[in-house]
Amino acid sequence: MVGKKISGSQSAKALGSAYLFIVLFGVVSLFSDMTHEGARSITGPFLSNFGLSAAVVGIIAGFGEFIGYGLRFVSGYLSDKTRRYWLVTGVGYAINLLSVPLLALAGRWEVVALLMILERAGRAIRNPARDSMLSHATSEIGHGKGFGIHEALDQIGATTGPLIISLALISGATMRHAFAWLLLPALAALSILVFTRIRYPNPQTLEVSKKESLKGAHFPRAYWFYLVAASLVATGFVDYPLLAFHFQKQDVMQGSLIAIYYAVAMGVDAIAALVFGLLYDKIGIRALMVSTLVSFAFPLFAFADGPTFALVGVIFWGVGMGAQESIMRAAIATLSSKEKRATAYGFFNMVYGITWFVGSSIFGILYTISLPWAVGFSVIIQLSALPFFALSGRSRQKV
Repeated sequence: MVGKKISGSQSAKALGSAYLFIVLFGVVSLFSDMTHEGARSITGPFLSNFGLSAAVVGIIAGFGEFIGYGLRFVSGYLSDKTRRYWLVTGVGYAINLLSVPLLALAGRWEVVALLMILERAGRAIRNPARDSMLSHATSEIGHGKGFGIHEALDQIGATTGPLIISLALISGATMRHAFAWLLLPALAALSILVFTRIRYPNPQTLEVSKKESLKGAHFPRAYWFYLVAASLVATGFVDYPLLAFHFQKQDVMQGSLIAIYYAVAMGVDAIAALVFGLLYDKIGIRALMVSTLVSFAFPLFAFADGPTFALVGVIFWGVGMGAQESIMRAAIATLSSKEKRATAYGFFNMVYGITWFVGSSIFGILYTISLPWAVGFSVIIQLSALPFFALSGRSRQKV
């Protein structure tokens, strides 16, 4: 009896420690997203003040996203190779966050472009190592639930950041002043990160001790099927700026509503992350099949006539984003060994980001030719991911 009480006490302590680690990192992400998502809401107009064309602004933003995903494989590989997960995470967060308030001092568009690219690069450096550390804690409470909690907190910051910037500009602040104010959430994120590092120097100890079924230099077949499926979903999805562009071009709604719809999407994202995260822990990869069957319809509504249809489309879009950001990270934790997990995250994110970029580009081209073609492309590509999700699930069961 005494032994059982001690064991139960130790288990409760481990569970509480895992929850605290996830929440602390979630709060770091909250302030981090408040910083860089707040900045991203006005970097386009800020660049236009230097007299740049829309094409140049698009190239700068697109190159930043390419770097932001392309570096993740390198970062993940180095994290696993050196085992310095905290160092890589800290360097990434510092670059990502401190690049934002420095925009207030930029006097040339070249400097602004460099800082925008550095912000994306810092995000690329930090994410694989961070997600690898989070995966150790989520193994204690459920990968889906753990990453769902983290994503929900993350999206609170992504929602409030642009709203805070909007309020600052409405109150009379310049864009430079707005960038400067973002130093506060940036410092808050870094301070909590340092506290978390001191509190949890070895996050690997948070992982539930279990028999490791995934070993060797290669990833299992389930990982590759999963990568194909996720890449197809990413190819069929589109960036919100494309939705906003359509809303404005077709005069679907007033300009102020476009930002509000984005806030709605981020709120739905947070809720969906929790719901589908919990569902993943119960039914596994089939949870992503369910989310895909819901979110694939977003273009059918978003690109229809009227603000009501647009709102439904934005809600479906938010569901897809929430599921992707939570379940897709949770699944990688079960499809890779502890020793190669950061590499698995890095490679997955690199391919996912590239296919997202390619898919959005194709959608944009098709949009200029024929809206029905663009919508059909999005729907068909997303639905084509379903059999690969099924194959991944079956392959995982055989491991």
